[in-house]
Formats: sequence, C-alpha cells, structure tokens
Amino acid sequence: MSIVYILTNESMPGYIKIGRTDTSVEQRMAELDKTSVPLPFQCFYAARVDDYGRVERTLHTAFGDARVRASREFFRLDPYKAKVVLELIALEDVTPRDDTATDQEGREALERAVRRGVRFNFFEYGIPKGSVLHHAQDQSITCTVVDPQNVDFRGEVVSISKAAGLANLERGGSSTSLAGTNYWLFEDETLASIRARLNEDW
Repeated sequence: MSIVYILTNESMPGYIKIGRTDTSVEQRMAELDKTSVPLPFQCFYAARVDDYGRVERTLHTAFGDARVRASREFFRLDPYKAKVVLELIALEDVTPRDDTATDQEGREALERAVRRGVRFNFFEYGIPKGSVLHHAQDQSITCTVVDPQNVDFRGEVVSISKAAGLANLERGGSSTSLAGTNYWLFEDETLASIRARLNEDW
C-alpha cells in the first residue's frame, strides 16, 4: 500500500507531520507513539497514491517555507491546506475515523488534552452569531455559531470539539477526542488557522 498522511498532535498545536508509509496509517501512528512524544498522533487526512515518494517530496517542496527543520517532516501549517492539495492527487481516502491511540492511557491523555485546550472565542476572531461552519472532512456537515464558544450541531448546543467528535461519529468513526479548531472551517479556513493568523503566529 502506498499512503501519504497528514498527522496532528495535541502536544504540538499548529504543527503537522506530512509523511508516507507502505503499511497502514494506524501502524505508522503506533510506531510514532514513542517516549519522546507526550500524546498520540491523530490522522487529519491520509490517501492512497500512485507514487508516495514523489507525492511526499512534492508536498514537502510545496510547503517548504513552513517546514520546521529540513531533516524533519514537521510543518507549521494548517492541516486543511495540506489536505486540499493531497486530495487532488489521491486515489482513495484512507483516513482512519476510529480511535488510533495504541492504549487506554493514550486515549485518556488525548481526551484530557482536548478538554483542557483553550476554548475558541468566535466573536474575538470576527465570526458572528449565526455563522455557518463547515466540516473540514465533509463540507456537507455544518454547525452554526450560537454564542462566543458554542455551536448548534443537529439541534444540540455544544463546543466545537464536541461537534467535531459528533461529526466523526456521524461519518462512521468512533474517535470523539478531536480538536474542533482543526476540523471546522469558516470561509474555507480552519479555526486554528484563523486564530494563528490573527495572533500572528503564522
């Protein structure tokens, strides 16, 4: 199997890893869950491609100005931007939708990290009440901003992280510990990217 993936990690907000594997994304993520990384990686998007070496090199070149170190596959980049490019050359979407933490401790640590994350304030970033957000993996899935920190998702007022988890369940997955800022788009930009751009982090 020839797969190129885009990974995020709650312990490294704002960074993504663009890599490749000839096994499975789940196996590669398990290999990366070592003692030097406090939290498990999560797969934002993965695709089967024709020539994973060429595709990976192309993405690394295209996003080279966002690369952290030449010897590493980490980029200070909105995962959605990398996804829309990889989608153009994908043969098949193979993004895992289930929990990929290798053990219960990893799952619990990830869940705590998502819960403790800084809550996104829509109004602070110029996103008014009534704004429609689209899911980064399936733009037909939407939610609506109801107050500074919550959205209406299918008639339930929840945080954006809770809405991201519910959307993943709706898409057939089981993972619910997802950072909502990575998974919801406002005017084709993730909330994480909007926050970083307006805070001049990127």
